[in-house]
Amino acid sequence: MTPFCLSAVLFALITAGCSSDQKPIVFLSEAKVPAFAESPAISAGELKGVSKVDEQKIDVAVFSYLLKQKLWDNGDYSAIFLQADDNVVDGMIQKFPNHQPPIKQSSHLDLKSAQMPLDKDTGLPVMILGTDVGEPEADGTVDVVGRWYAGSVVKGDYTFTMKKTGDDWTISTVK
Repeated sequence: MTPFCLSAVLFALITAGCSSDQKPIVFLSEAKVPAFAESPAISAGELKGVSKVDEQKIDVAVFSYLLKQKLWDNGDYSAIFLQADDNVVDGMIQKFPNHQPPIKQSSHLDLKSAQMPLDKDTGLPVMILGTDVGEPEADGTVDVVGRWYAGSVVKGDYTFTMKKTGDDWTISTVK
């Protein structure tokens, strides 16, 4: 086989392996938020019973509750980040304009630290809030896990039972 043919065959094998539709490989060195990334919850694109609009309303209700709990009081956090759609984050920034620490868009989040997430603007630790919305139950309720994460030591969650009242979602119970 000539060197040209060998190069062509090698190139074909390499490009064929690179064009698969398989999920990307996640390297251990990549930054991620363990409490959220390993969650067995259904992603927004896979929800079958809750519309995107309802999911956003649920997020707003849960984030509003979590933001009033002052989960960050025992730490020196420079910002709060919400694991949500940009329009939900924008809405929460408007709803809580003077919140301390301030709510920021995810573009200001640095997840490269192995210890804890950081604020790109200040280099200081931050807290991340997120939700995992479950499937609707037969009675119309939806279970939602509201999570907070500020590193491997500072994390936790509440389980909410949400009920749709008119066009809005309200919290029935919190555990």
